[in-house]
Amino acid sequence: MEENPNNAPQKEEEGIDIFALLKNLWAGRKTIIIWTVVFMALGLLSALTMKRTYTVTSVMVPQLGSSRNSSLLSLAGMAGFDLGTSQMNGQELSPLVYPQILRSTTFCLELANTPLHYAEADSAISMFTYAREYNKPTVLGTVRKYTIGLPGTLIGLLKREKPVEEAVADSTLSEALFPLQPVKLTSEEAAMVKAVSSCISMSVDKKEGYLVLTVTGIQPLQTAELAVKTQQLLQAEITRFRTEKAQKQLEYVQARYNEIKAETEAVQASLAVATDRSQSMTTARAHIERDRLQNKYAVLSSIYAEMAKQLEQAKMQVKRETPAMAIVQPITVPRQPSNSRIKTLIIWTFFGILLGCGIVLGRGSIPKLKAKFASDKERVEEENTDDIS
Repeated sequence: MEENPNNAPQKEEEGIDIFALLKNLWAGRKTIIIWTVVFMALGLLSALTMKRTYTVTSVMVPQLGSSRNSSLLSLAGMAGFDLGTSQMNGQELSPLVYPQILRSTTFCLELANTPLHYAEADSAISMFTYAREYNKPTVLGTVRKYTIGLPGTLIGLLKREKPVEEAVADSTLSEALFPLQPVKLTSEEAAMVKAVSSCISMSVDKKEGYLVLTVTGIQPLQTAELAVKTQQLLQAEITRFRTEKAQKQLEYVQARYNEIKAETEAVQASLAVATDRSQSMTTARAHIERDRLQNKYAVLSSIYAEMAKQLEQAKMQVKRETPAMAIVQPITVPRQPSNSRIKTLIIWTFFGILLGCGIVLGRGSIPKLKAKFASDKERVEEENTDDIS
């Protein structure tokens, strides 16, 4: 079989000539060096102006069990097994919902109003106070905003919504017609909610059945305190949901207990007066009044004793419904920042090298691509001419 001599150059064109690429890169080394130096300078500026961040993590295990087998069913559901969800208590709150609670508006606002310790302040202040009084832009930060961060700044200006003037309505009538009122936020509150939401996150390990809370802050002590407050608020929110029904029952029994107690004490006082009066008087009317009060007091005393038992049972039910959160890995004050200036400089330098190499290789490939397109165009024109002839 004879070999086609045209196959050899075709195979050479299909392969990648490493030596030719290295030769092109060496020839364009000045371009690569220039782009590397430019991006190195940008990386140095970014590293010097970036704010240091600190990160803390905490591992928690939800202890759900008030109803029978509720913990087993919840953990089995997290692992992907169905052990009969119809038997689950209606007051159960799945751990899969906890990350949504952390991102809720009310939760973030509560955290934003929590006093925390900052190095610049003498006492604990909230995030709102720190943002207004202490978080002032620096010279390097301003330079970074209008150099490296200029694209993001322009995008933010384009996305910024115009302020909407809200009409002042009758709050009494509004609450009467709509018991669930929407949350109205100012621009400062909306920005703070977004900032707090980006600082806290939680992941759920469905297989092992534990939660990992991650909190990022700008200072070590502030970050640790923010994580502790996040745990406390999450525990309070879960407790409120789980004990809501039992708490309402306790409030009802407490109110009824107070009424019976007051009525019993009033009848007891009246009975004491009637008893003293019957001893000094021998009329049948005084004895009848005393006997009537004694009977009423006996009935109220039995009701009072029963209500006291129900009150204790309601208190025990609230405690029984209160969930616990086992802390496997406690929160500690971070010692080192989570972001590195050296890594930032290396990343920028690496992108500069890649961009410089891409420009050199692209500049050498453009003439070849043009020649290829021209030859393909001529070949197509020749084929069309042959078809017409």
